[in-house]
Amino acid sequence: MVLFRVPLSLAAVAMAMGLATGHAKEPDVPSCNEDAMIVFDASGSMAGNVGQGIGTTIPRIDEARHALAEVLPNATKFRRVGLITYGPGPYQQCNVQLDLEPTENAAGLIMRAVNALTPAGRTPLVSAVRQAAEVLDYRNKPALIVVLTDGEETCGGAPCDIGKELHAAAKQLTIHVIGYRVKDFSWTGEQSILDVRCLAEQNGGLYLPAETKDELVEALDKTLGCPMVTQRAAPRKFASISNSYLEVIRLASRAARQRPAH
Repeated sequence: MVLFRVPLSLAAVAMAMGLATGHAKEPDVPSCNEDAMIVFDASGSMAGNVGQGIGTTIPRIDEARHALAEVLPNATKFRRVGLITYGPGPYQQCNVQLDLEPTENAAGLIMRAVNALTPAGRTPLVSAVRQAAEVLDYRNKPALIVVLTDGEETCGGAPCDIGKELHAAAKQLTIHVIGYRVKDFSWTGEQSILDVRCLAEQNGGLYLPAETKDELVEALDKTLGCPMVTQRAAPRKFASISNSYLEVIRLASRAARQRPAH
């Protein structure tokens, strides 16, 4: 009887461990199923140098392009993404342009459109956000808008007001705003950057200032990225525990077989 008692007890432990690992619940994470629109600033100020001509010749829009190119390949794997640009030429006009409706694996298409932009116009940010919401069918399904801006609304719109209006009509709308290199710069405009911050706050979103390319990459990744990508490895922890117990059982069984029978 001694010969079988130990393996049987350990087998019961193994079964219990198997049940425990089988019923382990993965942490809840956002689904990332909602479509997203990037609302991208191509106004005339984006043609200026990142340092306003002091020790640099890099246009602000080029830095924004490089940041997008880093973030989009991963972000567009897990959600459909589209693009609206505001402010591209002609000079000093309030232009809004729908470049792409939400599309799967859209990184290449978005970068092609962004790389072709000529920033020259004014900043019709409110019109661009409103159009992005309509494209997303925000009244009937969850939606995400990520706004990149380097300054104020300059075409008569009120960002805070449109934020309240969209929130009241939306099924589930989130708007994030990234303020790109707005510190210590004062563009001539009709609304302050605080009004743009209000747009995000009214719709459960973040206002993220970004003064460098690395900060811009981080802000884009935080607002467009999908947290569930980093969660898929969690079950391996339980698998390793179960394997350790199976090894204990195997060694104990071998020892029991080698013990003399009485």
